[in-house]
Amino acid sequence: MGFEGMEESGGTEVPQSKFRYNSPFVQVSLIGFVCFCCPGMFNALSGMGGGGQVDPTASNNASTALYTTFAVFGILGGGIYNILGPRLTLLSACSTYVLYAGSFLYYNHHKHQAFAIVAGAILGIGAGLLWAGQGAIMTSYPPPNRKGTYISLFWSIFNMGGVIGGLIPFVLNYHRSEAASVNDATYIGFMIFMSIGTLLTLAILPPSKVVRDDGTKCTDILYSNVTTEAIEIAKLFTNWKMLLIIPAAWSSNFFYTYQFNNVNQIMFNLRTRGFNNVFYWGAQMLGSVALGQIMDFSFKSRRARGFAGISVVGALGTAIWIGGLANQLNYSRSDLPEKLDFKDSGSAFAGPFVLYFSFGLLDAMFQSMVYWIIGGLADNSEILSRYVGFYKGIQSAGAAVAWQVDTRKASFLAQLVTNFALNTVSYPLLVVLILLAVKDEGKTDVEEFTTEKVAEPAASEK
Repeated sequence: MGFEGMEESGGTEVPQSKFRYNSPFVQVSLIGFVCFCCPGMFNALSGMGGGGQVDPTASNNASTALYTTFAVFGILGGGIYNILGPRLTLLSACSTYVLYAGSFLYYNHHKHQAFAIVAGAILGIGAGLLWAGQGAIMTSYPPPNRKGTYISLFWSIFNMGGVIGGLIPFVLNYHRSEAASVNDATYIGFMIFMSIGTLLTLAILPPSKVVRDDGTKCTDILYSNVTTEAIEIAKLFTNWKMLLIIPAAWSSNFFYTYQFNNVNQIMFNLRTRGFNNVFYWGAQMLGSVALGQIMDFSFKSRRARGFAGISVVGALGTAIWIGGLANQLNYSRSDLPEKLDFKDSGSAFAGPFVLYFSFGLLDAMFQSMVYWIIGGLADNSEILSRYVGFYKGIQSAGAAVAWQVDTRKASFLAQLVTNFALNTVSYPLLVVLILLAVKDEGKTDVEEFTTEKVAEPAASEK
C-alpha cells in the first residue's frame, strides 16, 4: 500500500510529488520546524547573553554542564538514534529544552543556580540525541546532488526560530531600556514554543519509510543493535575522516561564548540585544541559502563545489574576524564600553551591529559547509548519524571549554584570537578531506556497503 502522493507500479512505489508526507522535502522541513521551536528558541535565549540575566555566571555554568554532557551524548547519539528510531529519540530529546527554559524562570525569582546547572546537564543529553538525529535526517534523506539545498532549507527554517525568539524578549522588554534581566513572560514564551516542537517530533518518519523522488530509499535497514553501534562508534576515533574534521567541529560552537557574552551582552542594553538577535539569526538564513547555492550549483563536479564553498567561507571568515579584532581593540574587561541602544546611540550603534550580524552570517555558512562535507562522505542514514554525532560531540566539548574560559575571565582579546585561529586552521584540513574522501556523483563508497553488512537484518520497523 503506497503513501499518499505515490503510485504502485509492478510492486514498486513511484513518487509523484516532493510534497508527499514521506518525501525528503517534507521530512527535512518537519525536522526544521522541530528545531525552530526547540534549539531555535534556545539560541535566542543564549543569544541574549547570560541567559537573559544581568550576571552571566549561572548561564555560563549551566552551559558548561550542558556542553559537557552534550559532548558525550552527541557521540553516542547517532547509535541511540539508530536503535530507537527518530520519534522516540527526538520526543525525549526535545522535552529537555522545556525544562531548561523553566530553570531560568525559576532563577528569575530565587537566584539559585543549581536548578539551571542540572537542567543544563539534562539538556546536554537531549541536545546530543536531537542533533545526531537531525544531522542524519538532513544529510541522508536528500539526493546526493541536492544536499546543499536541503541543508539550507533546514537551516533557514531552524534559524527562523532564532528570529522569532529574538523578537520575544525585544517586544516584551521594549519599554525596559534600563532593565538588566528579562521578565517572566519571556521565559514562558520560550517554553510554549519548545513544547510545540516536542509534540511535532511525532510527525517524523523513520528513514526506512522515506522515499526520494527517484524512488530510492534512505536505508533498507530497519533497526540496529547496541553491539553494532558500540563497535561503529568506537571506530570513529580512529577514522581519519573524522580526525580531519575535529578542528572545524571544535571551533564551530566555541565562538558563541565570545559573540553572545562579550559582544552582544557587553556592548548593548537588554532590548537591543533582542533586536540584534533578530538580525543575527536572520543573517544565518541568508548565509545558509547562499552557501547552499554554491555547494549545489557552482560547478558540475561535487568536489569542485566543495573547494569553492571552503574558499568563499574562508575569505569571508577572515574578513569578519579581522573586523572583530578592530572592534575588540576598543574595549576590554577592565575598560568596558558604554551600553549601546538601537534607538538612542546613533551612528555608534552601526559598526558593532554590522559586526554581530556578520558573525551570524559566518556561523551559518561555516556549519552548513561542514554538514555538506559530512553529507558527501556517505549517503547511508546509519553511517551519517554516527558521523554527525561525532561532529556534534566534539563541537560540544569545545563549547564546554569556551564557556569555562569566559567564566574564568580570560581576556576578550585572547578569546577572539583563539576563535580566529581555530577557524583558520580548519579550512586546509577540510580541503584535504574533500580531496581524499568526497566522491563525485555516481561514485560509491565501499564503506557504506561494509557497514550495512555489519547491521543485523530487520525484524520490525521503528
